[in-house]
Amino acid sequence: GRQKPNGWCSRMMILLPVMLYLWPVSNAINERISKPNIVLFMADDLGIGDLGCYGNTTSRTPNIDKLSKEGATLTQHIAAAPLCTPSRASFLTGRYSVRSGMASLHKVGVFLFSASSGGLPMEEITFAKLLQQRGYSTALIGKWHLGINCNSSDDFCHHPLNHGFDYFYGVPVNNLRDCKPGHGSVFGAGLKMHTRAALQSMGIALISLAVLNYIGLIRVPRRVLGYFFLIAAVIVGVLLLFFYNFRNLNCFLMRNHSIIQQPWNYENLTQRFTEEAKRFIGRNTNAPFLLFVAYTQVHTALYASQAFRGKSKHGLYGDALEEMDWSVGQILHALDQWHLREQTLVYFTSDHGAHVEEISANGEVQGGYNGIYKGGKSTSWEGGIRVPGLLRWPGVFKPSTHIDEPTSNMDIFPTIVKLAGASLPSKSIWKAFFFTPNFSPEDSNGCHDDHVCFCYGKSVTYHDPPLLFDLSKDPEEKNPLTPETESHFHEIIQVIQQAVSNHSKSLVVVPNQLSLENMLWKPWLQPCCSSFLQFCYCDHESRENKKLPEA
Repeated sequence: GRQKPNGWCSRMMILLPVMLYLWPVSNAINERISKPNIVLFMADDLGIGDLGCYGNTTSRTPNIDKLSKEGATLTQHIAAAPLCTPSRASFLTGRYSVRSGMASLHKVGVFLFSASSGGLPMEEITFAKLLQQRGYSTALIGKWHLGINCNSSDDFCHHPLNHGFDYFYGVPVNNLRDCKPGHGSVFGAGLKMHTRAALQSMGIALISLAVLNYIGLIRVPRRVLGYFFLIAAVIVGVLLLFFYNFRNLNCFLMRNHSIIQQPWNYENLTQRFTEEAKRFIGRNTNAPFLLFVAYTQVHTALYASQAFRGKSKHGLYGDALEEMDWSVGQILHALDQWHLREQTLVYFTSDHGAHVEEISANGEVQGGYNGIYKGGKSTSWEGGIRVPGLLRWPGVFKPSTHIDEPTSNMDIFPTIVKLAGASLPSKSIWKAFFFTPNFSPEDSNGCHDDHVCFCYGKSVTYHDPPLLFDLSKDPEEKNPLTPETESHFHEIIQVIQQAVSNHSKSLVVVPNQLSLENMLWKPWLQPCCSSFLQFCYCDHESRENKKLPEA
């Protein structure tokens, strides 16, 4: 029902209805400002019903609510996915996550480990990358959750700095209960279930072997049983060691490519994010900037600084929410201090709906509130995908504007790209070579030894799989793609091969006009303006020209 057409071109057709409000005053905007600053706030697991501007009367979120009063509130705003990783991938690229391979086809739908090799593919184009190309300074403060490395621990192929951000300070993976001692484990239930199933299977296997060995159907050497128990013990030991050290291995803080705290310290973490954001603004007061603040709150493990603990009406969740609201206010205040309010578009949202099943061991509700909407995180009911959408740009949005048209947080991509004066990415143009001519000399750009390249026999090299190029990015055909550099390599080759097969089947055998027989010189077919005795020489044109009057 909500799915939209393919790619970026179609996104221009359903551009954020904000643009309907924005572009009628575009002349005034162009006269007053070009390339505005962009500040994007994204909460984690925040329910739309948690905010005062969406009807909550018990949570205190004055700074976030102020964005609604001073700008526009999107009342029909949805996330592209009900889970962190795919939602953030879609937000950054303006494309459904299934197109970038960031939509899971199994039970686990997000990255859990820092040493996973998956992540946002290098060929994906983020709005940060496009704004960076337009001269914007770009920063991500907070949560990434879109992968780190591909083949080694320091190739950083999926890292934010490889996707258009000049500066990164934050959490590369995720904030989980396992990251904070005393807050339980997200793996607990799964480990109990799978451990029980594994032990039952091992028990049944051992009993079966013992019975078969006893009745003489098979003979099982004791050495085999010893190896079996040894391998099982090693596997169990490695798993226990990994999960015992999960916090150290996966819960760390990075500045750019460097790990600066492993594991991270929750004390004043939101305040540190806030100060980093304020400092980035201060460093870029004279040039356009993109600041993406992706909070780890209010995802569990919940945390709040000392100044906010026990102050809300909703326990630790409410404390964390109110600290995040404070942070938003501090960053907005920094814009005012640097006199950047009029030049800055501000947007606030959540990556998806609240996690309604989050309840602590002592019964405290630690998930958010989705208001009237059914379901929550990980579901496609409105509670899972309906999110806040607030925009402020003084002089462009009228105060307390409500926009009721359906919108998606993917629509931010074409909106800010257009505001920055950048062009939306063009579609890829794939070209495949099943064989290529052998250049001579080898390092030349042609077949100079033969004066021309011949496309048959020993004059060519065949390729299986075919060489694949994306001409929209590599018109010089210098860098053939591989499965490592193009995540859809095999699908693209399959489509091309199918097209070749269909084309070949459609061909009808016709006489070969370039056969050797047809190409041989036949004197009876020789056009001639005189005779063979004169070797067909004539110059009627010169005689005709002599008759022309002089100019």
